[in-house]
Amino acid sequence: MVKVVVGEESQVKIAEDRLSKSGVPSQVGLVIGNISGKLDRGFIFDLIPTPVNDNGEPACSIIGEAKDDRKKAPKGKSLPNSSTLFIDKDWLAEHARQVGRMLVGGVKVVGIYIWTNESSFKNSTITLCQAAKAVAEAAPLLEVHWDERLLVHIGYSPLRWTCRNCSLASNITSGNIRPCDFKMGKILSTRQAFRCTYDFDWRLPIYQGSSNKRLVDILHHGISIHAKELKGAKALIDGKLANEDEQFDLGGVHDVEFLLPFMEDTYLEVCSQKEITGLLVFSGSVCSYAYSNSKEPSSQALADIKEDIIKSLRSRLDIMCDEADRKSDSKEDRTEESNNQILSGSAVLQLDLQLQRKHCSMSFPRRVFLPWLADTFLCDYIQPSESVEVLLDHFAELMSLEFPSISSIILEPEAETEAPALVSTTKSFLEVSTPYALLPKSDDPLSNKNRAATILTSDQKSTNTAGFNLMIAVLVLVVSVVVGFVVFSVRSSS
Repeated sequence: MVKVVVGEESQVKIAEDRLSKSGVPSQVGLVIGNISGKLDRGFIFDLIPTPVNDNGEPACSIIGEAKDDRKKAPKGKSLPNSSTLFIDKDWLAEHARQVGRMLVGGVKVVGIYIWTNESSFKNSTITLCQAAKAVAEAAPLLEVHWDERLLVHIGYSPLRWTCRNCSLASNITSGNIRPCDFKMGKILSTRQAFRCTYDFDWRLPIYQGSSNKRLVDILHHGISIHAKELKGAKALIDGKLANEDEQFDLGGVHDVEFLLPFMEDTYLEVCSQKEITGLLVFSGSVCSYAYSNSKEPSSQALADIKEDIIKSLRSRLDIMCDEADRKSDSKEDRTEESNNQILSGSAVLQLDLQLQRKHCSMSFPRRVFLPWLADTFLCDYIQPSESVEVLLDHFAELMSLEFPSISSIILEPEAETEAPALVSTTKSFLEVSTPYALLPKSDDPLSNKNRAATILTSDQKSTNTAGFNLMIAVLVLVVSVVVGFVVFSVRSSS
């Protein structure tokens, strides 16, 4: 349990002024910050209000107003205040899920805040715990073993801030909430920045009879396997082998590179035991940022960078799945197919690759960064067909941030490298086991725009090469038979 929570002083005051001037009796939103197990402290960077739902209704409201009870009370007496809070937990969780994608390493959704009067808060502890649990499930803390979330209450009349730990136990009672100390300070200025451009090039086999049949399932499984490998990787910080107990001085951005260990090719080992029907080639670059407390060792920053890389890949995959679901619901799901039998588009994710006999390709959304608080960044993802202008509405709705002009402040590091792209080929075992030199490598000098097309071209060349080699072999065999027959005939006649 976190005993002390420190809020960023400037943002706490901004949130306080915004709530005081809003005139609303209640409001719910997300607490953005970080939890440090080594320092045994929680840090609050900002409070993000949850927007109204699709029907224009707020995510939180007070029901059973006390003023109705006062009219029925005898003179000189007052009835207990029975007002409680209604919270749209599903909408709050969806907000947390989407905001969680926009946060970089070391910045997380650590809880919820509630703006309401004291009596409504006391009467709604179980509802608030349920809401905090829904947020925790929608935006989990992957590398932090912490089974609690923060519950910040901003009360009015008088104006007062209190912070509590909310346990995420399956059996929720009023005893799940425990108080902790709340302080204010300048914590964002003590964040140390780390940056990494991570190149990857994966070959994921498609096994006959495997339970992972759809492309999306195979990708999720592959990302999970690689997450375990990345967890044990050594790192270079500013070109030097990282000392995980080292602390860095404030100022500047530290560049991180990961050194993955040489692993035994488990895929080749499995190939001898299972029948392979195809291959997924998933490659590209992920740009990652992470912010850690200057008092924490570099091992925490490295863990945050690794978590951010994996989370970014999963977020892109989730975005593509969401797009495919929307198209399917609106009956606009049309997988593009060209004359050379190549399937593309987000609908490819739902295909059963064990039954698929065509090439598939897909370019993933690229990651972009926008400035946030005290030289930190938030991120978002845009599709290859979208422009950065679509981010204006997204940040305004989800993060309550307004940007007068986004083109001059946005960072697009992945536009200069290679955003993740995917190609799926379904072949015979002999073609799949063709040397990987026939497949495109991540260090090929490809631009972001022609990445997927070049992968498909290279793969088609490998298929054509295999077919050509087979034709040559058959021709040589036929010639050998003919020559042997002629020699045998000559010897027999002599």
